[in-house]
Amino acid sequence: MKVQVESVSSIEKRLSIEVDAQVVNRELTTAYATLAQQVKLPGFRPGKVPRRILEQKFKSEVEADVVRKVQAQATVDAIKSHDVKAVGEPHYSGGKLVPNATYAFTARLEVKPEVVAKEFKGLALKKLDTSIDDAKVTEQIDRLRSSRSTLEAVTGRDVAKTGDMAVIDFDATKGGATFPGNTGRNVTVEIAAGELVEGNLPQLDGMKLGSQKTFDYTFPADYRVDEVKGQTASFTVTLKELKERKLPPLDDEFAKTQGADTAAALKAKVKEDLERGAKNRAETEAREELLKALIAKNPFECPNSMIERGIDYMLDGALGSLMRSGVDPRMLNLDWGKLRGDMRPRAEVEVRGSLLLEALGKSENLTATDADVEAKYEEISKETGMPAAQVKTRYATPEAQESLKVRIVEEKAIALVRQHANWS
Repeated sequence: MKVQVESVSSIEKRLSIEVDAQVVNRELTTAYATLAQQVKLPGFRPGKVPRRILEQKFKSEVEADVVRKVQAQATVDAIKSHDVKAVGEPHYSGGKLVPNATYAFTARLEVKPEVVAKEFKGLALKKLDTSIDDAKVTEQIDRLRSSRSTLEAVTGRDVAKTGDMAVIDFDATKGGATFPGNTGRNVTVEIAAGELVEGNLPQLDGMKLGSQKTFDYTFPADYRVDEVKGQTASFTVTLKELKERKLPPLDDEFAKTQGADTAAALKAKVKEDLERGAKNRAETEAREELLKALIAKNPFECPNSMIERGIDYMLDGALGSLMRSGVDPRMLNLDWGKLRGDMRPRAEVEVRGSLLLEALGKSENLTATDADVEAKYEEISKETGMPAAQVKTRYATPEAQESLKVRIVEEKAIALVRQHANWS
């Protein structure tokens, strides 16, 4: 096999490949022998159909299959023998396959770019505030209390106000006609700002028990009922009951329902959780800011196939998170094209940034030592609550070890950039 490698650009190569005639003949012979075992033709026993008969009936299909096989195998061999760092699927062009003759074709494919992180010192970065004040702790605890709240009938007044829960009957029409879901009886809603379709009716504020009110409501353009999406309907509502949420007191008994022994311990736990969350969000935001700054200083061409793979990785992570939370993504009627488009800018930052961090690791001789790996095991164990021995088992394979080392080198490269940054 003859191979000639040409650079089309910094991210694409053209492989001109000639496959020996004997290889082509061998593949053709194998293909027809396999076909002879599979087809049944009148007048011939299974496996005994002559090749000339098969060629008359199936030549184009067989040769097309052989071309695909020869191209794929020859391209793999060429990539290995010439150390082509392919990152995408090849695009083929070539002549007609002829028995007893060499088969020549070309394969164009995207390759990993040669990246150099020349400018990494003096990047303008911002310090992020991850502090949590008492107001945020109180707000989160109130959310926890709300999750344990009960609904009790309002006493001492018969006029609705914002924050109440109301039991209503309603009837609605659109242009004087009914539509699916236009009536409801004994429906509980909240008197709060928001959308009617989400159970929020601020229009009930000030209504008296037993009274009726008519108002117009325009349904969202993406509402699930086609007959009314984006259209206005007239609603007549009867207020039947008023209820209000009663939050449990913030005491030791409530704290125990949240996994803490005392109210003070609960506050400390909530603050710790909020600080951890704030730190994680800040680290994610800071990483993206750093990568964008690094990319701006070190522009280079990036293969589209790497960005697409980055989108795949992000999409898999998002869908996995949904499924772990009990949500079936197939039920969400997702616009996959739009979702990929929305993810693309972030995926491009991650791909370009990772290539630059890898290049910086090489130029600055950053490595992941055995001690670094052991320290990372302990860090992961602390973050996840998983025993260190179990963490080691999780990263026991060569692939997992290599991935962990890449992660460590990336973190060292980020630390180096931060060390030399201009902070504000």
